[in-house]
Amino acid sequence: MLKSPNDEKLFDYYATSQFALISLDGKVKNIGQPAIFDSAEVSPDGKYVLATTIHRPYSYQFPMNRFPKKVEIWDASGKSVHAIADLPLQDNLPAQGVPVGPRAINWIPTEPAALMWAEALDGGDPRKKVTPRDHLLTLAASFSSQPTELLKVEQRFQGRQFGEKDGLMLYYDVNRDTQHRRVFMVDYRNAASPKMVSDLNVNDRYHELGQPVTKLLPTGSSVIRQNGDNIFLTGAGASPEGDRPFLRQINLKTLKTGDIFRSEGNQYESFVAVIGEDSNITLNTNKSIFLKIVTRSESTGEPPNLYLRRQCYPDDKCSVPAPSKLTDFADPTPQLRGITKQLVKYKRPDGVDLSFTLYLPPGYKQGTKLPAVVWAYPLEFTDASTAGQVSGSTNRFTQIGSYSHLFFLLEGYAVLDNTTMPIVGDPLTVNDTYVEQVVADAKAAIDKATEMGVIDPDRVGVGGHSYGAFMTGNLMAHSRLFRAGIARSGAYNRTLTPFGFQSERRTFWEAPELYEKVSPFFYADKIKDPILMIHGEADDNTGTFPIQSERMFAAISGNGGTARLVMLPLEAHGYIAKETTEHVLYEMITWFDKYVKNARPREQVAGKQ
Repeated sequence: MLKSPNDEKLFDYYATSQFALISLDGKVKNIGQPAIFDSAEVSPDGKYVLATTIHRPYSYQFPMNRFPKKVEIWDASGKSVHAIADLPLQDNLPAQGVPVGPRAINWIPTEPAALMWAEALDGGDPRKKVTPRDHLLTLAASFSSQPTELLKVEQRFQGRQFGEKDGLMLYYDVNRDTQHRRVFMVDYRNAASPKMVSDLNVNDRYHELGQPVTKLLPTGSSVIRQNGDNIFLTGAGASPEGDRPFLRQINLKTLKTGDIFRSEGNQYESFVAVIGEDSNITLNTNKSIFLKIVTRSESTGEPPNLYLRRQCYPDDKCSVPAPSKLTDFADPTPQLRGITKQLVKYKRPDGVDLSFTLYLPPGYKQGTKLPAVVWAYPLEFTDASTAGQVSGSTNRFTQIGSYSHLFFLLEGYAVLDNTTMPIVGDPLTVNDTYVEQVVADAKAAIDKATEMGVIDPDRVGVGGHSYGAFMTGNLMAHSRLFRAGIARSGAYNRTLTPFGFQSERRTFWEAPELYEKVSPFFYADKIKDPILMIHGEADDNTGTFPIQSERMFAAISGNGGTARLVMLPLEAHGYIAKETTEHVLYEMITWFDKYVKNARPREQVAGKQ
């Protein structure tokens, strides 16, 4: 965040740039005047530039993306030929709201020079009971007329994608009350009757339709690849057994879908790209098509490599040649191959399905009870059925990098990774039971791993980053399940984020008791086990100012608790520098070695006290 007039000058100096056209012979032609550009997008016909520039007054409370912006259309010389909007500082957005005025402004990739954007019809305030909430507008060259309304969007507009032909456009809206996301199909040239393609809970991974496969036009624009009346879709393919990535086609007239490819067996194979088609092949008296695709395949013992596949469709029963290996990357870290992992499913006492991926260190001997690390990030759900859905895959090649908590495996710990911590309830009041649910989630995980005989329940640590750090603070404040905690880049006093946090819609003034209840800062005197807090001094997340960790550390230590605060110079919400990575790993492993791995039994500690 900017903090002073000098910071403003530095921002002007370092952020100002010049839009330019560089020819193949190296000649540079400046376009327009120097400015602080948020974006600059050339029209498909190359005649215009959609320029969004940032200008004063700046803010010391909000990041750059909230600063005032001017949106203009320039000609090839940089002269402004039309002003779309001059958007003010976004300093009064309601929780989960959107700015008033044009937003999501882009060129239509299949038109020479035509723009489309969204505008709110509810003042950008999701609390208003209004329908429709948004509408889409268009404006084409020569930009002298008024914008034309294309269509109204019933719920909050969330994005659009264009097809390569026939005026195809997919657009998306989200109902924040029901947490449902819908996909619509329309011919943007005649948008009178949009057709709904999908309507799913935003957390329903098992029934995911998939994302359209795209291609690049000669202009450099990305569009949905079309094959007659069909388009291709790709996705993670979540299932109760884990992710099984897919490539499928959907007929835009009938909405019938059919899988062309799906990861099988003990492999984890994901779609990368469509290469082309061999279309004049007849098999079993039916005309079929070999679709040439590139996939990325890996397994627990084989590193990721690229393969060329020829998939037959619509008759997927025909024989196809074996895939061709395109790359041959060797295992870069053979010392990690001794690590084992498995998907573990269990239930919370109230019946909510939960899961974690259990990692065991190299050389683990069956029956040994290990010190353990529970690493998690809580998520909100509207119902138990989606809360219990499995994510990730145990068939993936184990790789460890940066400051990952999986490095604990090389120090003899078991790791309960991606431990599901669902908070289930009505979107408006779900956090009223946040503390109770997150403690129940954590206890269920420890109980399951203990039942399996792989962990010592008296030597378990918990950790998380950002909202996971917030979770860690609450677990340390409201339970004695863990011997120690690691909280990275977190927020602990929700009165410092008074206009909402994560999915919380209510402001502090609407629900002060809730803000106090979920703030571990208010229960710092209850934190009896050691906690390590790590924070970037230049955290760029508005919800996790460094003062959060500084004040939490002061509160715990002032009440006689055991805490350590590590502030990382020049680091933001995530950490980048090599020195930082090594330092963070050192701090985390040293902390848990002292307070988890080598912890004395609690009764001995209690006796000493």
